[in-house]
Amino acid sequence: MTTETAAAASFATAQPCPDLTREEALTIYRDMVLGRRFEDKCAEMYYRGKMFGFVHLYNGQEAVSSGVIKAMKTQHDWFCSTYRDHVHALSAGVPAREVMSELFGKETGCSKGRGGSMHLFSKEHHLLGGYAFIGEGIPVALGAAFTSRYKRDALGDSSSNAVTAAFFGDGTCNIGQFYECLNMAQLWKLPILFVVENNKWAIGMAHERATSDTEIWRKAAGFGMHGEEVDGMDVLAVRDAAQRAVARARAGEGPTLLECMTYRFRGHSLADPDELRDPEEKAFWAERDPIKGFQATMHSRGLLSAEEMEAIDKEIDAEVREAVEFALAAPEPDASELTRYIWAED
Repeated sequence: MTTETAAAASFATAQPCPDLTREEALTIYRDMVLGRRFEDKCAEMYYRGKMFGFVHLYNGQEAVSSGVIKAMKTQHDWFCSTYRDHVHALSAGVPAREVMSELFGKETGCSKGRGGSMHLFSKEHHLLGGYAFIGEGIPVALGAAFTSRYKRDALGDSSSNAVTAAFFGDGTCNIGQFYECLNMAQLWKLPILFVVENNKWAIGMAHERATSDTEIWRKAAGFGMHGEEVDGMDVLAVRDAAQRAVARARAGEGPTLLECMTYRFRGHSLADPDELRDPEEKAFWAERDPIKGFQATMHSRGLLSAEEMEAIDKEIDAEVREAVEFALAAPEPDASELTRYIWAED
């Protein structure tokens, strides 16, 4: 077991949030299961030759998406993703059939079939996009946070208190855009959460081999910013940290660098045979499955019964099957509209 893996084990003693309601538990559980089952179905469709291009799955990291986004206000706050964006889109409220349609390149997709797996976008659901190149989305998220602050301070809109969450991986924290945006966000006290999904691997590069300081959250101190490390396999721990960060942002106290220690259960993409990672490491993290952990917590606290969770699982399976059927039957984008959505329309 690596030093980082052993350190992560200490998170297991973290206590869940005491204020969680049954309704919130249902919302979070449903969201996590939808993310997992959706990604499993994507893998099936890809290996059956029904889905093409690069497809990067989120399995194992569901606690981060659900914990952060469900602590925010969908259709009020803003979200910016990466090329591993399917589950962020689902958590933000984009219907499963629209996300699946996009993966099939259909007109009914949330990006009208133009974006595919790595470029999901939905103005309606305040999803600012997935981005194929690492770090691309951070300046976009920064712009959204600046807009929120500008509307309030310069234009006098007292209701402008939207917060933006920018999701990215540990490998992204080694590039210039990350540091430049942290500096500007803290300088202007922008309402933004920089959410690092530290899954220990940047494609095939182990995290501890790629950076001089493996504790990413500590890099916030160089900008006078609040930084925090959290167990990214515990959805309630992530939710609690996100709620604190959002409250600070809405109060005008500025950004937060939130490092979520998580792990992806599959290879970098569905084209990756995943031969570089130690089987012992993968087995260790599989034992910390965020969905199983949440199931145990909810059952022990009497918020959700095993029967209720099983019923939700079946409902989600039906929803995902319907999304595939809808996407397969949906029309292809019309060739006459090839140049549409390139320029702004009147």
